[in-house]
Amino acid sequence: MGFKKVAEIQEFVQTEKKLIELDNEKILLTKVDGDYYAISNKCPHMGGSLYKGTLRDGVITCPRHGAKYDAKTGKGLGKPKILFLEFKMENDRSFPVKVEDGAILIDVDAK
Repeated sequence: MGFKKVAEIQEFVQTEKKLIELDNEKILLTKVDGDYYAISNKCPHMGGSLYKGTLRDGVITCPRHGAKYDAKTGKGLGKPKILFLEFKMENDRSFPVKVEDGAILIDVDAK
């Protein structure tokens, strides 16, 4: 199917993240250092919404157990914790993003 328009760059004037639903996939679209990135909104640890987490310095932190992911690549950076227990860390899925004429496009079919 290829790239599909999901947002406009002017939507990121007041925010650095946006929740997108495209082809039954919930995607976290972020703006980091002036560029746009997309990863799955579902935390691989326990399915928490990454959109509800905090985005700081290109790192998104899951609000459920503190798992940290690189907002650019989906790579796991910090293991989820409950009290003093650490859990297995998995990477999140990322999607290709491009900008054309002020429109932000995502390819959810890319592997």
